[in-house]
Amino acid sequence: MRARMRGINTVRKRLAGGRVAVYHYHRATGLRLPGDPGSPEFVAALAAAEASRPARAATLAHELGKYLRSPAYAKRADSTKREYRRLVGKLEAVFGDMPLRALGSPRAAGVFLDWHEELALDTPREADNALALLALILKRAKRRGRIPANPLAEGFERQHHGDRSEMIWTESDVARFMRVAPLELQRAMILFMHSGQRYGDVIRIRWEDYDGASLRLTQRKTGEPVHIPVTDALRRMLDGMSRTGPYILTRADGRPWFTEQDDKALSKAWAAHMRAAGLWRVDPSERLQLRDLRGTTVTLLFEAGAELGQICAITGHTLKSAASILDRYRKRTRAAAVAAIRAFEASPSAAFANRLQTASPAVSGAMVKPKGEQDVGWYRLPGSNGGPPDPQSGALTN
Repeated sequence: MRARMRGINTVRKRLAGGRVAVYHYHRATGLRLPGDPGSPEFVAALAAAEASRPARAATLAHELGKYLRSPAYAKRADSTKREYRRLVGKLEAVFGDMPLRALGSPRAAGVFLDWHEELALDTPREADNALALLALILKRAKRRGRIPANPLAEGFERQHHGDRSEMIWTESDVARFMRVAPLELQRAMILFMHSGQRYGDVIRIRWEDYDGASLRLTQRKTGEPVHIPVTDALRRMLDGMSRTGPYILTRADGRPWFTEQDDKALSKAWAAHMRAAGLWRVDPSERLQLRDLRGTTVTLLFEAGAELGQICAITGHTLKSAASILDRYRKRTRAAAVAAIRAFEASPSAAFANRLQTASPAVSGAMVKPKGEQDVGWYRLPGSNGGPPDPQSGALTN
C-alpha cells in the first residue's frame, strides 16, 4: 500500500491510441517528475524540485518566468514578445528574489512605486512600460490564487505623458523633409502617409500585397485584415518603382528595413534626416516623429469628409474604438472648422438658419402678431398666413 505524497499533482491523459497515461508534477514548481511514485528517479526528482522551491517557486522570478511560458504571452506579436522579455529581465534583476509572501505586505506597493518613480527620472516611458507589465503579471497570478495579493491592483500614476494628438505633419513640414530626403525616405513618406498603417506593418508590405488598385495586409498587432484602395499619388509611385525584392520599402542597397532581431533601421535613418532637414527638436514632446504620420493620415481623412467607420476601415481600428480615434489622433485644425461651416451652409436642413437676416426697425410694426398668436423671429406657427420678411423692404410676405 502506497502512502499518498503531498505536493504532487497527478494528471491522467488519454492518448491517441486510447491508452491512458499518468503524469506527475511537483505542485509548487510545475516540474514534471519522471518514473513512478516511490521509484529512485521519482524521489530524486522530487528532492531536486523541493530544493529549488525557495529559490524559484516562492519568488517573484518564478511568476515572471511563468508568464513568459503562458498562452497569453504566446499570442503576442513577435515584436511585443521581444519587448516583454527585455522588460521581464529588467524586473527580475531588481525584484526576482522577492518572496511571494512579501506581496501581501502593505509596504509592497511602496517598493514598486518608489522604484518606478526613480527609474522615471531618466526614462519615464520605460518605467511606465515595466510597471504596467508587472501589474499585468501580478493580476494574472492573483486571479489564479498563486500570490496573496496584487500590490498594484489600484494602478499607478504614469510618469510619461506622451499625448501626441496635436502632433501632425503640416504641408510645410512634409515639403522641408522631402526637399532633401534620399529617394528611399521619400518613398517611405508617401507610403506611410497614403496607407495610415503602423510602422511595423508598413516596412513589411510586400509587392504581392499590391494588385494595382489596392493594398491588402494583415496587421501584426491586431491580426485584422485591411484593404486600402491606393490613391493616384501612391499608384504613380508604386507603378514607377523597380521591384528588386519582395518588399516595397527597402534601403538604398535593396535590403529590407528590418531583420528578425531589429526593425528600427528606418526609424533611425528617419531621425538622422530630420536633423538634416532642420526639423529636429531637442524636446521630444515637440519633435515630429515617423509614427505621427499615422495620425496625420487620420486628420487628412477626417478633413476630407471621411466618416469614422470609413477611417477605421483604412487604419484597421475596431468599430468599438471608432469613437476615440479622433481624440487620439486628430488635431483640431482650421481646415476642419472651415469644412464644418461649408457643410452647414450647404445642408438643406440648415437652410432656414442660413436665410436668417435682421429686419429694419422701421417696419417692425408690420410684424406685430395678432393677439394670442405665437411666432419665433419671422417664422409664424401654423394658423398664420405670414411669411418671412422681404430681404429688401423687411415687409412680411404672404
